[in-house]
Amino acid sequence: MPPPTVPFFLTSTTLATAAKPQRQQLPAQSQPQPPSCGAQTPADALAASYTARMRLNPHLALRLFDHLLRSGADPDPIAYALALARCARERAHPAAAQLHGHAAKRGAASHRRVRNGLIHAYSVCGMLHDARKVFDYGPEVDMIAWNCLLRGYAQGRDAGALREFFARMPARDSVSWNTVIAWCAANGEHEEAVAVFREMLASNECQPDRVTLVSVISAIAYLGALAQGLWAHAYVCRKEIEVDEKLSSALINMYSKCGFIEGAVYVFENSCALRNVDTWNAMLAGFTASGCRERALELFTRMESSGFVPNKITFNSLLNACSHGGFVEEGISYFERMTNSYSIDPDIAHYGCMVDLFCRAGLFEKAEEMIQMMPMEPDAAVWKAVVGACRTYNNFELGKKAGHRLIEAAPDDHAGYVLLSNIYALDGNWKGVHKVRKLMLDCGVQKVPGSSSIELDGVIHEFISGDKSHSRKRDVYEMLSEICQQLKIAGYAPDTSQVLLDIDDEDVKESSLALHSEKLALAFGLISTAPGTPIRIVKNLRVCGDCHNAIKLLSKIYGRCIIVRDANRFHRFREGSCSCGDYW
Repeated sequence: MPPPTVPFFLTSTTLATAAKPQRQQLPAQSQPQPPSCGAQTPADALAASYTARMRLNPHLALRLFDHLLRSGADPDPIAYALALARCARERAHPAAAQLHGHAAKRGAASHRRVRNGLIHAYSVCGMLHDARKVFDYGPEVDMIAWNCLLRGYAQGRDAGALREFFARMPARDSVSWNTVIAWCAANGEHEEAVAVFREMLASNECQPDRVTLVSVISAIAYLGALAQGLWAHAYVCRKEIEVDEKLSSALINMYSKCGFIEGAVYVFENSCALRNVDTWNAMLAGFTASGCRERALELFTRMESSGFVPNKITFNSLLNACSHGGFVEEGISYFERMTNSYSIDPDIAHYGCMVDLFCRAGLFEKAEEMIQMMPMEPDAAVWKAVVGACRTYNNFELGKKAGHRLIEAAPDDHAGYVLLSNIYALDGNWKGVHKVRKLMLDCGVQKVPGSSSIELDGVIHEFISGDKSHSRKRDVYEMLSEICQQLKIAGYAPDTSQVLLDIDDEDVKESSLALHSEKLALAFGLISTAPGTPIRIVKNLRVCGDCHNAIKLLSKIYGRCIIVRDANRFHRFREGSCSCGDYW
């Protein structure tokens, strides 16, 4: 029998019959005298007892509230608030609605704590219309009510309503600001998250706390804005904000994604007393993404010797390190240890790492065996790994099959169509290329344009591939022309095979490669920073082979350390070499 939608102890029958039992009327002369002022009746004492038990056992709040009603005592506002808090935690909208009706009949719905509990319960249950009615039609609301409804808007998808409500608030505390900043960071509005943080500082309404800094630093990590990240870390130290496990993990992640791995190591080594599994995982992921695969494996050994038990995320980072580092035997060993030594059942991410490990090594038979033994259907990440490897090893037949499976797994993702189109183009099958591009057009899927960003003096500058609209375009394109000239002098020939279009004119192909966003960002970095200064670039897509090889040579020509973080990993170029090691 399916479970009831409303808990049995909060059925309408229970609430309807919860009135006090009728007492037999005594003669007037024998009626008890009313208690003296300040005395507590047995019913009040019973209600207070239940309320105290609800405080001590919040997970039993609804059941205890039901018993309170059955006892014939009147619930006080605190009892209603505790019961509504449990409704919010369980997302039990029907129970919250019944409590609302019951409180209204007893005249308790207008009490501040009950009203705030109703707004909170309705908001987290997604019933914003009901929450707004309680908010609008009750007495004067306090900061708690404003924040409860603000968090309700943050859980929804109406960004305009969230911003409008936030702007309407007569006053805002740290909870208000944290709600909006966290929403921005979670919904990809990373620059806006930083902007709201700056607005918070300028407002002087309240001081940022650990929760604020975790969200802001996470947004900075995505942007790859190292200068802003250094400022945020300095702010934490200057204001003596306590660095807990979440904040230390956020700092490690930020430094890693900004390409400053030694900064991440510094935070990790100075958080000995605060380390938990998440902190170790953050450092492992940082080493893996930065191309320090050997250091990642060494850190895992150190983690085990320190007595920390690895989890699924730990092994995901380890297997990624083995995959990108070409450590096939080590990867197989870790995969077996995960199941045999730690009783962790592999999920789709672990199987995907193993498929990627075998594909990068050219072991396609082992990769196909792994796909066949998976207890779940392969996802888009698995098929992307296969198609990418097939492109590298010119395994066109398997690449075409995997490409079609990739489109089936993720029909709305442009990457599948582009990868399959590239396979056909490399095979010289332009009919197949046009067929895939037509399918992409018919499905309404558009290719995401390549974009690269670079931070200068705390400001993010973004470049789009082929776009000439930048405010400093004259300087940028003059520098780009110099870059192309320097490459020719060094004997570098553009790899036009990266331009997988049915174009015969090599000059057109070369000009297309020259306008890739990472080259535009690099040109801007070269003219905007002092000689010898490292240049950090963040790209939304993978760096193409031509840009990778060209930037590697340019790092030697201009004597610069150039760090590019793309959608897959870091490329650290120095003196004509790259530490990513496994690029294709």
